[in-house]
Amino acid sequence: QMYCLAIDDSLKNKIKELNYIPVGLGNYKFSEEWLRDNTGENISNKNSYYGEYTFHYWLWKNQLNQIPENTWIGFCAYRRFWSKTISKPKKIIKFEKEIIQTVDDRWKNYDVILGDKIDLTHIKWIKVLKYGKISFLRNPYVIFNSKRNIRFHFDMFHGNGYLDKAINLLSEKDREDFRNFTINNSSYNQGNMFITKSKSIMKRYYEEVFDWLEKCESIFGFDLHGYEKTRIYGFLAERFLPYWFNKYTKVFEWPILFYDFKKENEN
Repeated sequence: QMYCLAIDDSLKNKIKELNYIPVGLGNYKFSEEWLRDNTGENISNKNSYYGEYTFHYWLWKNQLNQIPENTWIGFCAYRRFWSKTISKPKKIIKFEKEIIQTVDDRWKNYDVILGDKIDLTHIKWIKVLKYGKISFLRNPYVIFNSKRNIRFHFDMFHGNGYLDKAINLLSEKDREDFRNFTINNSSYNQGNMFITKSKSIMKRYYEEVFDWLEKCESIFGFDLHGYEKTRIYGFLAERFLPYWFNKYTKVFEWPILFYDFKKENEN
């Protein structure tokens, strides 16, 4: 089951043609053919802040127990899709033929499939000067590309010191490990996306990430402005996801393709 998350009703037919499940997020208007995050037990009203995690919450609380055991469950979005093969195409010629439709045999010995990593070391200096002056003063070593780690990147774009404040609210078993992960790594598995056939793993992850994000609300609240600040809970989860799955499960990396078929639809 591949859930494709979107915020535009016009993409429904395209998503269904791919044999994916169209998921409509937040307060946008969707037809009845969409799976929504605003029914049953939900936090859909927080979608502006949580992003795709309002659907993960809905799935956890309302549908996960109904999915048959050993069913592969995956997530993508209208601009990010899983590649059909482990060799990422240099150029997408026929989009529908480049994205995944079946489970690859190489996955059978792994618990979770995560997207390939995005490299944070090649941030242009003009962006560092524009967004990261305070972060640069905090860690002058980022003058070297290799020192531009996850924490520096988060500080620069989402608030200096915000990530450390959030990490302080984690349970003892993860607090310092996650902090070290953000300091010692200059890349992370992208997209808030994963694939797994283990419902027990999903439940464990959801229990921990949502408990943490709820605690973070006591610090950051919802009086947030600008895309970089408003969606801070989604951005925090995006860094926590690769840390948690790599620590607690056996992970296999798989390429993610960027393709905005919303623009294709507009044309």
